[in-house]
Amino acid sequence: MPQQRATLLQVAQRAGVSRSTASFVLAGRHVDMRISEDARQRVLRAAQELDYRPNLMARSLRTKVTKTVALVSDTLASDPYAGRAIHGALAAAVAHGHLLFIGETEGDAVVEDKLISDFLDRQVDAFVYASMFTRYVRIPKVLKGHPVVLLNCLTRAAKPAYHAVIPDEVGAGWSAAKTIIEAGHRDGIHLVGNPAQHVFAGRERLAGIREGFGAAGVKLAGTIDCDWWPEPAYEAVRAALANGLNPRTLICLNDRIALGAYQALRESGRAVPDDVSVLSFDDSDLAAWLRPQLTSISLPHYQLGWKAVELLLGSPGKPEVHRVPMPVRLRASIGKP
Repeated sequence: MPQQRATLLQVAQRAGVSRSTASFVLAGRHVDMRISEDARQRVLRAAQELDYRPNLMARSLRTKVTKTVALVSDTLASDPYAGRAIHGALAAAVAHGHLLFIGETEGDAVVEDKLISDFLDRQVDAFVYASMFTRYVRIPKVLKGHPVVLLNCLTRAAKPAYHAVIPDEVGAGWSAAKTIIEAGHRDGIHLVGNPAQHVFAGRERLAGIREGFGAAGVKLAGTIDCDWWPEPAYEAVRAALANGLNPRTLICLNDRIALGAYQALRESGRAVPDDVSVLSFDDSDLAAWLRPQLTSISLPHYQLGWKAVELLLGSPGKPEVHRVPMPVRLRASIGKP
């Protein structure tokens, strides 16, 4: 049989004070209620001796505050790279004395509505609405009127109704251009990947790259178009090299593309970085696994999760888009021209 939980009344009786006095002490209100230091110490000692823990369920029914936050995502929780966003959100929730619930919908609108409704039935105080890939979303109707912060997604509203936290992809593009230029490269720079307009990260990364190069009077020499996976990247780079392309630098739109590019370069007899420098984005585990290790611009997953919960539980302000910087992880894949 589990040991019966100590009650607030038992704490008060052991300390020789009223139940309300014990309640005020344990809630930290001994100063404004003018409770003596001796009485406070007796209550604290009694609570420790009885291993007293407040009944949070009863408190939440009384105050309508459960100190819980729900993070609802499509596939964020199960992705091995983006899982650090969960760690950041969890750390911020704990720092604010809250519990974090996590729910994943796999993009199913019916599952999403049911999941959010279940959280609301459990009186969750606030929500982080998250996406695996940065994109525009519509906020589910069941969330209207509840505190919400968007994580790695945005709404198309001209006047934002919610805080949104996203990686600074344009700034990352600028950083990529700056890193290449500072290494001495100005010619033979090719982009690898498909920067389609409907892909938020690709569109913004390319915009930043062009702005950064433009400020220095440098232009991309061309684009090797491919999907964002190793096999199509390998095939596209291999074909380009076979057709006579002689790049000096490859800027890959993510690390998976860089893996395919490495394979094609090695197969053609080119060495990284002696013959071709390579830079990428995301800083997934692949970047450190590749040889030579890959210079990559990091997606700040942990910081994104932390920032979202901080905005949710901190002082409310005017809703806006918060862009979290993406740091450059310099490794061995960039050499001098």
